[in-house]
Formats: sequence, C-alpha cells, structure tokens
Amino acid sequence: MKKFEAIYQRALDRKGGEKNLTALLPKDICPNKDLIEVADDRYLAAMTKAVFKAGFVWKVIENKWPGFEKAFWNFNVNRCAWMSPDDIDALISDTQIVRNHQKIITVLTNAAMILEIRESHGSFGKFIADWPDSDYVGLLSFLHKNGARLGPRTCQYFLRSLGKDGFILGTDGVAALIDAGVVDRYPTSKRDLQQVQEAYNSWQQESSFGLAEISKVLALSIDVG
Repeated sequence: MKKFEAIYQRALDRKGGEKNLTALLPKDICPNKDLIEVADDRYLAAMTKAVFKAGFVWKVIENKWPGFEKAFWNFNVNRCAWMSPDDIDALISDTQIVRNHQKIITVLTNAAMILEIRESHGSFGKFIADWPDSDYVGLLSFLHKNGARLGPRTCQYFLRSLGKDGFILGTDGVAALIDAGVVDRYPTSKRDLQQVQEAYNSWQQESSFGLAEISKVLALSIDVG
C-alpha cells in the first residue's frame, strides 16, 4: 500500500502547490460537541434529503425542499415515526414533494430508528458523535441495517452534510484507492470496506489529516478517464 506522503505529493503536483491544495480541502467538518448539539429533527431531515437525492436529480430535491419541510411537519421525529396510513396517502398526493411511495415510507422507518437510538444514547447526535472515526465503515453498516434505504453511498453523503468526519467513496477516490493497492475494485463487500478503513486509519496516523481531508486528497491525486 502506498504511503500517504506519496499520495499527498502527487495531489500537490496536480494542484500547483500547498496553498492551492489546502484551499480545496473540506472546511465543514464539525467537532463532536457540535454534532451533539444538532437536533434530531435535523438528522432526520438530512437523512431524508440524502434518500430522496439518491438516483434522482439533486437540484429538483433542493428546489422542493421547503415543501418537504412543511409536508413532513419540519421532520418532527415523534410525528414522523407515528405516521398513519392516511398521512402516507396524503403525502403520496402532495405536489410539494417528490411523490415516491417507497421513499416516503423511509421517513417513518428512519424516524423510528432515531427514536430508538435516542432512548439508548440520549440523542441521535450523541450517538453519531460518539461513533469512532476508526470504525466509520461500522457506522455506515449500522445505519444500513437499521434504517431504510440508507446504503453506504447515501449514508456517506448524509453524514458529510452534517459535518461528521468521514470519507466519500466517489469515482476519483476509489480510483486512488485502487492505485494505492488498497482494493482492486469498487468496495462493496465487508472485507473490501474493512480494507479501506484500515488504509484510512493508517494514513490518518501517518498524517495530521481527518478522514474527510484524506478522502479529498485521494480524489485530487488521480486522473480518471
């Protein structure tokens, strides 16, 4: 596996030096205390936005988002977790939102998951904040197993939107992982994802960067196509 120093140097060469590269690194990662302070309704909202964006035109969801907030009671977790069949029928007919029945149902399921986690951890934000970066793939797996339509890619974008430190397995980043000898294909299996996690943990120890910064450096270090 390649050392992070070599990957970082290649990113520096491609982007024209330290100043240019640093300007491209993510600046929106939150400390754990800030993640804890995010209300559970905002976690449900961000989760829902990521679910509806998956496989759809992102701009359409963004433009309709005020309607989503209104239709789903500002993502009040208790209200969403107890949606009735009549509520769901009304949402399917609501032109303020994208009327996808299966994705609408995820709001109920994911709200119920948040309530269950709130009961055991005090808040969903505390649960997210307390999950160690060294097992980020474990968090992705937990959300996938316990939520609805929360695949690894959807979870990566959901968590990043709220400032949780983590990596994004985009096309460029995965190409860099393959080039570095971490995996030989897009990582989907538990084994491959664990190898990715171990590589990130190693690079994090080698450097002073967080997961999101390493992820960006990887993506900027490679030419794809």
